[in-house]
Amino acid sequence: MSVNGHRRERTAAVVYGSETGNALEYAEEAGRILERLHFHTVVQPLNALQPIFLSRFNFVIVIVSTTGQGDLPANARLFWKKLLRKRLPPDHLQHVNFTSFGLGDSSYPQFNWAARKLHKRLLQLGAQEIHDRGEADEQHEEGSDASWDPWAASLRQQMLIRYPLEDGSDPIPADVLLQPKWILSCVTNRPVTDTAPISTKYHHSPAVNGVDSPNGSLQNQETGIASIADASNDNCHSLLVQLEENRRLTPLDHWQDVRHLHFSCASPVKYAPGDVLTLMPENSSNDVDQIIELMDWRQHADQTICFEPTGNVLETDFYPRPLVTVNQNCTRLTLRKLLKYHLDIRAVPRRSFFAMVAHFTDDAMHKERLLEFTDPKYIDELYDYTTRPRRSILEVLQEFHSIKIPWSWAANVLPELRGRQFSIASGGARKHTSEGRTNFELLVAIVKYKTVIKTIREGVCTRFLAGLSAGTSMEVMLQKGGLKVQKSEAARPVVMIGPGTGVAPMRSLIWERYQWYLTMPSIKLGETVLFYGCRNEKADFFYREEWEALKEAMPLKVYTAFSRDQAAKLYVQDVLVRQAELIYDLLHSQDGMVYVCGSSGKMPKAVRIALVSIFQSKGEMEESVAEDYLQTMEKQGRYKQETW
Repeated sequence: MSVNGHRRERTAAVVYGSETGNALEYAEEAGRILERLHFHTVVQPLNALQPIFLSRFNFVIVIVSTTGQGDLPANARLFWKKLLRKRLPPDHLQHVNFTSFGLGDSSYPQFNWAARKLHKRLLQLGAQEIHDRGEADEQHEEGSDASWDPWAASLRQQMLIRYPLEDGSDPIPADVLLQPKWILSCVTNRPVTDTAPISTKYHHSPAVNGVDSPNGSLQNQETGIASIADASNDNCHSLLVQLEENRRLTPLDHWQDVRHLHFSCASPVKYAPGDVLTLMPENSSNDVDQIIELMDWRQHADQTICFEPTGNVLETDFYPRPLVTVNQNCTRLTLRKLLKYHLDIRAVPRRSFFAMVAHFTDDAMHKERLLEFTDPKYIDELYDYTTRPRRSILEVLQEFHSIKIPWSWAANVLPELRGRQFSIASGGARKHTSEGRTNFELLVAIVKYKTVIKTIREGVCTRFLAGLSAGTSMEVMLQKGGLKVQKSEAARPVVMIGPGTGVAPMRSLIWERYQWYLTMPSIKLGETVLFYGCRNEKADFFYREEWEALKEAMPLKVYTAFSRDQAAKLYVQDVLVRQAELIYDLLHSQDGMVYVCGSSGKMPKAVRIALVSIFQSKGEMEESVAEDYLQTMEKQGRYKQETW
């Protein structure tokens, strides 16, 4: 941020790379910390900036999550590519003072790699680290907050020491409400000389002063929202698809409803095993009606609205974008549409939500309780109230009925409704039709369960998908995944571990390898081995008939673990050990590859332990040598993991 080319005093940027929205939430929290210290602050995705632009700020915080095989999120990859340009001198970022915070999952071998390599590259280009890097692990029993809270407190103290406030100036207290950069406004209240919503005019301008404008993307004129993914994402393609089939795979009396969804689009599109489809959900009309009633928003619910800046857009080089991108051609954005299509009223609230809504109640007891949830020393109570029972924002507002959020603040208080990613299950010949259409098949578990407080919970996206009928058209986003499967691997044996819906990308890979088997006769296809696990053979052994047919058509073996079909529970890692001889031959003697997909947490760690034990027993290795061999496989790209 600068005026007439000169750096302003006390300026800060919080830049982030976020795949699912977690890094964005922490970036916004960091922005609030800095604003309370009187920094003029912007919060933006890394792809929105040129690297040299960071030098215009006194201080920069980089917050990045890790995806795939140690990769940066899609909305940070363009920035990363710019940082890797060979012609950049070692002093390119010498005027950048920064720190970084990584969000990771320790069940992945490449824990927090994205933040570590980005931090290292910034140092290589001359940037100055003025606060220790922080790292969070979502596998921690208290989640990422367990690392974030002490790191953020330490950062605040460091900022006060390094950038002391002027005499007579104090930090803005936590009980003072910060003014947002944008609020909602009725179009009828705007001056008659200005008929277009300012967010529309601003957002679709070309790059200005080192800030890249987003690429074009398909937008929904009815909802008025660019409803799929940040347009600055790299390797993302927006597509209009039609639902061809929505079929339940599990029996009606089974505890879980799992669907096979088949979409198609008119044009030929290329994708590979491991790639993902992002689907944008909708809130139910009933939920939208409830929050409108609770907040007394009836008067404004169906008026035409726009995003209005609270500051001077022309005062700085870069004024942050609104939280929702409005379609240029939309003339009828309403609060009701915003709530239905773009704001997540069923999300589990974060601590910052309680801090915000505490300002919007006049009830002293409610206010006191809300503020208790914002105190780090009550983190266990916050967990028991929100995360453990999966209590939603809508339910919190129903219980704390005295809260009345101003309608103009809705997009600042309620989190953005984000697209949900699903691994594509189709591959090979199943990707295209004879008419030239492209198929996308998904394996989706419908989220519906009872919590510890006996309340039924439903996933916003899967509930929406479960109700879709064949013929429905919708916008989706196709994005490259982290498996990075190559045709050159055809001759290598492959060991795939994919329990539950983790079998989706494995199915894609099996069909892809079958296509190679048919079309590349000069290459002997390496053995393909699938380890699949589920609860019951009769209830959730997905695609069983396909595996039987494919075993007759290609070199495929399938080993199963049905955990509840016998007295002693049996999991995929147990079956791996039972097939130790085969596993050792494929991975050690034949330089084979391993793919692990499915739920994060215990399974990936258990698989790693099983593989290490196999290398120990069959290779007569010490445990440390076996661990080193597995790590070598990872470095060579022979061990890949995609879990969620």
